[in-house]
Amino acid sequence: MDLVTPGFGLVFWTAITFLILLFILRKFAWKPILGAVSDREEGIKDALASAEKARAEMENLHADNERILQEARAERETLLKDAREMKNKMISDAKEEAQVQAAKMIEQAQAAIESEKKAAMAELKSHVAGLSLDIAEKVVGDELSNKDKQLKLVENMLGEATLN
Repeated sequence: MDLVTPGFGLVFWTAITFLILLFILRKFAWKPILGAVSDREEGIKDALASAEKARAEMENLHADNERILQEARAERETLLKDAREMKNKMISDAKEEAQVQAAKMIEQAQAAIESEKKAAMAELKSHVAGLSLDIAEKVVGDELSNKDKQLKLVENMLGEATLN
């Protein structure tokens, strides 16, 4: 026997065995293996597509969040601006009201002062007239016997005199 060259029978049976094994693998194992590989490939593609879709949704959500945040900031600024304007208007209205009230009070005080001044002047005139009458009675004595004439004379004199 020669160890170097195999015999024709061995090559023949090896080839037949290989072909049978290839047929059996093709018939029973090849389709399930390819199906599993194909299913796995589809699963991976689906997972990648889902991941890409989730990433796109996350970007959209992030953009929406940024937009909402910008809108909230703008609304906050608007509210702050409105609050400042309202505060300034309230302060301005209060100042105007205070000025109006102060002007009224000043006017009322001036009217009261004028009224008191007139009353004081009238009282002063009356008091001066009484004093003048008393003085005139004492000075003139018997010259004017009628008190009505004396009063008329004093009032005429006081009317001519100006008091401030």
